[in-house]
Amino acid sequence: MLTRAVRIHRHGGPDVLQLDEVELPPPGDGEALVRNTAIGVNYADIYEREGDHGGPHSAKPFPVTMGHMAAGIVEALGPGTDGPAPGTRVGYIGGASYAGHTLVPAGRLIALPDSVADDVAGAYLLRGLTAEYLLRRLFVVRPGVTALVHAAAGGMGLVLGQWGKALGGRMIGTVGSAARVATAAAHGYESVIDTSAEDFAPRVMELTGDRGADVIYDGIGKAAFLKSLDCIRPRGMVISYGTSSGNVGAFDLQRLHSKSIIVTRPTLRSYIADPAELKAASEALFAVLLDGTLETPISAPLSLAEAAEAHRRLEGRALDAPVVLLP
Repeated sequence: MLTRAVRIHRHGGPDVLQLDEVELPPPGDGEALVRNTAIGVNYADIYEREGDHGGPHSAKPFPVTMGHMAAGIVEALGPGTDGPAPGTRVGYIGGASYAGHTLVPAGRLIALPDSVADDVAGAYLLRGLTAEYLLRRLFVVRPGVTALVHAAAGGMGLVLGQWGKALGGRMIGTVGSAARVATAAAHGYESVIDTSAEDFAPRVMELTGDRGADVIYDGIGKAAFLKSLDCIRPRGMVISYGTSSGNVGAFDLQRLHSKSIIVTRPTLRSYIADPAELKAASEALFAVLLDGTLETPISAPLSLAEAAEAHRRLEGRALDAPVVLLP
């Protein structure tokens, strides 16, 4: 069948995103054909577009269909394939989602509850599953834990703040401008630091009585990482889960020595590779979506043909909430 897909034929800026008509084969053994209805736009897409996604061993031959997440409807299953029946609303984390239709391993599909709308699933599935493992498994946030979240008013920051607070954590956030302070404060953060006006590290130490944060969630990378080491507590954990300002790069390992700091650079795929873990993580996410723990603001949607504009807005921090693409 023919479908439209946003592809790149080389790495570069948003202008390399190209809307093509492509031939998609019928689903094979173990596959499902999903008609996408709401496609998530995430920083992982920007890393892939720029050629900095997962290291040299993850390079794909051009052309590459972009995207890592979508919600949609199962249209067909491959021969002898067990999976959600045609007509089932599903979400998935997987490649080639910037398209009208995508072939997805049937075992990786997540059936969506009726009360979780397509645009919410498209905007928040990847972010929500990422927050689940960051808050509940990699480092367990609970009462008595102080967590610092960088980019607290961004798509991930909004989820981490609300869910972390619901788990009992004391949430401190950083934002890049005064205009974003109120947004973060309304989504779970007890204290919000405007990094355009002050250095966050001394302020975090002040807020914690010179102890430092127990855990730091850093989706920024280069611009925040080394300063984060200055405000983590002894034996605390700095989690570098994103690099919107650039890769952290090489640093002196001795910087960790004086406080026995733990640093990790995780990825979602390692935490949902096992089907049982994917199922449990999805159920935990849907629970906090359905009980009202998480507010899920969404920016005005853009069309698939406007993928480059979505990337520009995300990179330029011009989005107050996640955006989805509509095929």
